[in-house]
Amino acid sequence: MFKIVDWYILRKFLGTFILVLVLIMSIAVVFDVSERIEDFVTKNAPLSEIVFDYYLNFVLYFGNLFSALIVFISTILFTSQMANRTEIVAILTGGMSFRRMLWPYFLGALIIAGGSYALNHYLIPQTNEVRLDFDSKYIHTHQRTSYRNIHRQILPGEMVFMESFNVKRGTGYRFTYERFDDQVLKAKISGDFIRFDTVSRGWKLDNYVIRHIDEMGVERLERGKRLDTNFSFLPDDLAPGVFTTETMTTPELKKLIQAERLRGGETINTFLIDYYSRSSWPGATFVLVLIAVALSSRKKRGGLGLNIALGLIVCVVYIFFMQISTTFATSGNLEPWLAVWLPNFVFTGLAIYLYRIAPK
Repeated sequence: MFKIVDWYILRKFLGTFILVLVLIMSIAVVFDVSERIEDFVTKNAPLSEIVFDYYLNFVLYFGNLFSALIVFISTILFTSQMANRTEIVAILTGGMSFRRMLWPYFLGALIIAGGSYALNHYLIPQTNEVRLDFDSKYIHTHQRTSYRNIHRQILPGEMVFMESFNVKRGTGYRFTYERFDDQVLKAKISGDFIRFDTVSRGWKLDNYVIRHIDEMGVERLERGKRLDTNFSFLPDDLAPGVFTTETMTTPELKKLIQAERLRGGETINTFLIDYYSRSSWPGATFVLVLIAVALSSRKKRGGLGLNIALGLIVCVVYIFFMQISTTFATSGNLEPWLAVWLPNFVFTGLAIYLYRIAPK
């Protein structure tokens, strides 16, 4: 059953989190405005779109992205203040154990982590779509549309190779399509130039060569100047970086991952990292809260300043660890789920150690 002290800690927890969140996001918006103001003016961006389409979603995205770290800093702030005022000593000497005192902390962490989890999986992708649309219209107007050396499995047994491809134009050079049956080549189509016809929703191939192979293994070549045909893929299916996972809800991202597995896409690890990160970041909230309480619950020389310095060091190490592990996952040397959750596992060990040496 919750006591008065539990509600006191919970109010402190949520109130300080909101205060720190507002301060950090305000600073972030000020710096971003100073950087983007020239783009807004030169490209005549409407004020309503700047405020509601960009910055409202900007605050929602980055505030949620760094919510675990903001919780960590805010927990250090108000817990250090409680320790300096000997409130924690009074709580512990009043008969409440250190473990019991953690209940309101973890309830607050559950509220924030639960909200972050729901935002990550369902709401943030929708707000990102609005924000990124504004970004492409008024800030980064030159987006990458050309890709080189594409190798894609479109369907099981169907492979596509292209030396270069422009997604926006739907055109490519040095095109090859191969169809296999039980790892045996059954057909091959190649051409110097390929173009997608948006009217007929088909493909046009120039200077083509078709290699037919019958059941007896006899080959027959067919050549021509122009071939109109239909393939089981569209221009967006060929570019490895054309998908913006930030604008996909988790169910949509799952479908993309399944399709990429089928195609043998080389960017699947990037998609998996995004997928697992949507759960690992909220999960980090509990680990960082335990570390923050263990670090700041004891009154020490240096007070609040020392605790904040230690907290910032922990934040930097955590982010650095996350970057290293995700880099290994992207290169294929580490499973994506392990790369994303590994910092949480390691810092859980640190949290348990600090909890054991914290004042009881």
